[in-house]
Amino acid sequence: MTSRERLLAVIRGEIPDCVPVAPDTSNMIPARLTGKPFWDIYLYQEIPIWKAYIDCVKHFGFDSLMDGYVPILFDELGQIDHDTKQAIVKKTEDKRIVRSYKEAGGKQFWGDRVTYYFKDNPPVHNIPLKQADIDETPSHFEPVISRNPYGNMHGEELLRTVKEEMGDHGLVGVFCGTSCLIGSAEEVYEYYDYPERYEEKSRRILENAERYFHKLMSLEVKPDFICTGGSGTLVYQTPETFRKLGLPIVKRITALCREYGIPSHVHSCGPETELVKICHDETDLTIIDPLEIPPMGDCNLREIKRLYGDKLVLKGNLHTTDVMLNGSVKDVIRASKQAIDDAAAGGRFILSTGDQCGRDTPDENLFAMIETARTYGKY
Repeated sequence: MTSRERLLAVIRGEIPDCVPVAPDTSNMIPARLTGKPFWDIYLYQEIPIWKAYIDCVKHFGFDSLMDGYVPILFDELGQIDHDTKQAIVKKTEDKRIVRSYKEAGGKQFWGDRVTYYFKDNPPVHNIPLKQADIDETPSHFEPVISRNPYGNMHGEELLRTVKEEMGDHGLVGVFCGTSCLIGSAEEVYEYYDYPERYEEKSRRILENAERYFHKLMSLEVKPDFICTGGSGTLVYQTPETFRKLGLPIVKRITALCREYGIPSHVHSCGPETELVKICHDETDLTIIDPLEIPPMGDCNLREIKRLYGDKLVLKGNLHTTDVMLNGSVKDVIRASKQAIDDAAAGGRFILSTGDQCGRDTPDENLFAMIETARTYGKY
């Protein structure tokens, strides 16, 4: 089987030739493999991160479930901002500080936050000016000029290009909706002070998501699956607030996916056991990951398989630091075999990691994980 065939078989509830394996390399390892400063990838897009990711998939040879790494946007839905520009307002040896602005009447109107783009790490967004030691009005700046070889490609044209690049190496997903509307301590306080604002935000997100979903389904080239999760869904949201804010979105989008015959996917790192139960019992969700173990998460893979593996495709859950980053090849093989023993029976399982592997994860550990799935994971 090709990777694409293997993943589609598992999603359909069929038994593939072996357990699919999709370590979450996300963006740090792909950026490292380019050999370029990370700001060339994230800021200048000399190699867009989605292309770096697909190159990483081909380098290691795993089965890619590419969950929304490329935004597919449409002008007619008002998703493309033609007015906002970016400028470097401060440079150091290891980072570029970037601020957004708009122009009108020959003047610049600057945003009140900045982004740090690092030489050897992913960017950090939404940093207040005072924290960044940046003046309210820059005395000098350097406009960011994109080096993206794909230019202004967007919408169906970009989706077609991404799927062609992926080929038989896996499936390409697109984000539509979210499970997480509260993502910081500040937003927790704001929610309890003004719950009606978040309830309105939830309704607005759902309306936009439905419109976007139908646009995606009208295309000749469609996504292979729809992502509708959110990192850390139950970190700043309790199960109760998730039910009020995120669950209506997940229920509706997964129901639409079922109606149109397209798989749906939720990624939510952190505590997830209760989320798995809710999604199993109350939604039409197809795939859930990364099922992290303590202390970062609260999932027991064997128990989750027993309770929910009849319906959900489970993807997880090797420890990303103890095993993948700091462990030996033997540790990786041992943990991979344990996960396969815990969850592979009857199908509906994709061997993966408990969230994104760190930048310096040894290549030999990733190769060992993949080889274990191909051999020990045979059906």
